[in-house]
Amino acid sequence: RAMALPLALPGAAAVLAGLAALLLLLLLLIFMIAHVTARRMPTLHRHEEEKFFVNAEGRKESVPSIHDPPTRELSVVVPSYNEEDRLPLMMDEALDYLEKRQKQDPSFTYEIIVVDDGSKDQTTKVAMKYCKKYGSDKVRVLSLVKNRGKGGAVRMGVFSSRGKKILMADADGATKFADIEKVEEGLKNLQPWPNQMAISCGSRAHLEKDSIAKRSYFRTLLMYGFHFLVWFLCVKEIRDTQCGFKLLTREAASRTFSTLHIERWAFDVELLYIAQRLRIPIAEVAVNWTEIEGSKLVPFWSWLQMGRDLLFIRLRYMTGAWQLETRKCN
Repeated sequence: RAMALPLALPGAAAVLAGLAALLLLLLLLIFMIAHVTARRMPTLHRHEEEKFFVNAEGRKESVPSIHDPPTRELSVVVPSYNEEDRLPLMMDEALDYLEKRQKQDPSFTYEIIVVDDGSKDQTTKVAMKYCKKYGSDKVRVLSLVKNRGKGGAVRMGVFSSRGKKILMADADGATKFADIEKVEEGLKNLQPWPNQMAISCGSRAHLEKDSIAKRSYFRTLLMYGFHFLVWFLCVKEIRDTQCGFKLLTREAASRTFSTLHIERWAFDVELLYIAQRLRIPIAEVAVNWTEIEGSKLVPFWSWLQMGRDLLFIRLRYMTGAWQLETRKCN
């Protein structure tokens, strides 16, 4: 028996070598799949019906372009998919704040762009009520022909905006809208902005301990796994990449969204990855946040899809399949 141990070592080494070779082969296969399946440039096509919005009088008007000079201080882009129930609370809160701010400072001008991402419910109809109440100069509804995903919806709203600054805000109203002042302060503290580009991200990282206490062990494990992959593969400086409350200068929005490939849940990560690669300064600011029922995120499958997207973001930029080029939406 004592003599059998040295004889077993070469066998164990062979097994380890075989596993290492298999792992290397798997990595090469993933690299190849990531590279071969990548579209070199993002899909920025706008369907004919998406080149117009319906104004308060029911007439079609051409959407403006992110490449035009800004004519508003703030654009608020609200991606919405089947949000007929949750959207009114968010819109009421946002418009109440924005109207009060405009009364205090008449030079402050704004617009809210609700992007209906191919909803199957009455989201567009609900949003149009606000358009008719406040006017299409303040509330605009952009209805997409088919569902693109949250990232795709935000991008279409950004490309149709008129603001010097552009705020992404979720339709569920989970973040208190008045916290825009916090992210504005974060943006201001980044000055001077290189090439007028800067991003300020709302963050829920300070609420993590409380949220863990309310989550199941499985969801907590998924959350930590996702955070690790974000940190390991893409974005190291920002603790909460997924908060849907982000403020960008017009130049930063134009540059990053023109390069964005991911259209679904992991688009925030690619957005910040691009910003870091372009050396755009980024602030992370704590905001108030409340979990609202009705989330479209399916815990296991959405996290799995996001994990795949994170890996592909890193591999595709690493292999040159994706490059930091700017292209206009047509």
